[in-house]
Amino acid sequence: MADFGASPADGRDEPATGRVPENAAAARDAVMRLLTSQFCGPVSDGLTADVVVADALLVTSELVTNAFRHGGGLTAFTAEITDEGLLLTVSDASPDLPVACDAGASGADRIGGYGWPLVCRLAKETSVTVHPGGKSVVALIPLT
Repeated sequence: MADFGASPADGRDEPATGRVPENAAAARDAVMRLLTSQFCGPVSDGLTADVVVADALLVTSELVTNAFRHGGGLTAFTAEITDEGLLLTVSDASPDLPVACDAGASGADRIGGYGWPLVCRLAKETSVTVHPGGKSVVALIPLT
């Protein structure tokens, strides 16, 4: 499981209690550390052309950005490598379900709403659970 509250050098293997990434970039960094250590090995220039990793980072960014932008803030975040892929859980303070853009709007009239369809397309499975105090979005991103 990724360590989201600690610096990479502090040696802890579990997430820091009660701490979440402060922005999408921090979440992507944590996921990249997890993928580097458990999936793809070190990347020489800090970036990778690997589509699998790019997809995982894009889904991470979309979910965390939406939690901050539309969900009242990120309340919990976990990422772990399973036999089926990267399992992300992103929780926020809003019970509102993710929405897609209005299919009838076009061109300049279309503002936002692209992230959730993108997440659903890249993830093998998605689910949203509403609970007291908000919701949790789970996405399973294949690593093959």
